[in-house]
Amino acid sequence: MKLAIRQNYAILTGYGLCHSPWRKGLRMVRAAFVSFTVAALMGSAGAAVAASPIQPHRALYSLALDHSQSGSGIVGAGGQLYFEWADTCDGWAVEQRYKLRLSYTDADDSELQISLVSWEAKNGQRYRFEVKKLSNGEADEEIRGTAQLPKGKRGTARFTAPESARFPLPKDALFPSAHTIALIEAAKAGQNFLVRPVFDGGSVEGASTVAAAIGQVRPGDSKEANPLLKGRSWAMRMAFFPDSTGVDPRTQGEELPDYELGTDLLENGVSRSMSLDYGSFAVKAKLLKVEPLTAPKCS
Repeated sequence: MKLAIRQNYAILTGYGLCHSPWRKGLRMVRAAFVSFTVAALMGSAGAAVAASPIQPHRALYSLALDHSQSGSGIVGAGGQLYFEWADTCDGWAVEQRYKLRLSYTDADDSELQISLVSWEAKNGQRYRFEVKKLSNGEADEEIRGTAQLPKGKRGTARFTAPESARFPLPKDALFPSAHTIALIEAAKAGQNFLVRPVFDGGSVEGASTVAAAIGQVRPGDSKEANPLLKGRSWAMRMAFFPDSTGVDPRTQGEELPDYELGTDLLENGVSRSMSLDYGSFAVKAKLLKVEPLTAPKCS
């Protein structure tokens, strides 16, 4: 099913198609937490750092099959996602561990494991990343590299593994943590749609264009026992397109995204739930536990 986004920007419908979950799984997980710089919305890197709404935290999610299309052959899915978002004063340190097992009608189960460690400067200009992927318990791929986005200029992503490669980044591209912060700021400002190129290093390629639809604010729950889950939240739906040409998909008729992600994102950066839609099937992520990380003493 194609994704029609040119008319109603606040609602994204349909299913992402085309790409293997093994190749795109990391990006979908990252997208639930990390996306648009506050600097782009507020005008300066200093404002981005000072105004950051993020609560450093660690969270654990369970993964289960939400639905599968007829003919996909997938009858079950399960696993876990561990996510940690730490403040390092001048940047954000993120660690993720993702494990997903799929069951089929006529084949053996398959399992994907991904771990990612990354660091991103709060001014949005520097990023480094290391990714390790296992397929059915065997090493599949390692990705390492760095990226730079000089203010107001085109940037560059440099990969050192699995091979040496360079990709140009658009001057309005964003790194993952900045993207999440900007989504939150856009939601708080009443915006309902945001489109920008985002680079995360999840695969050896350049930035992807991310079109995010932001729903109405959901009031906080004063009766919630966990302080991290008391605040306001927004339902968001993101479509990921394979290029970073800067073309707004809203003006290009019907476009086919690589995949889609839905999330209930709180204003402190905690994702209460997710739906990872691979096209032929979708996986839901349920929050099992979340706890704050101690903020560093920054001079």
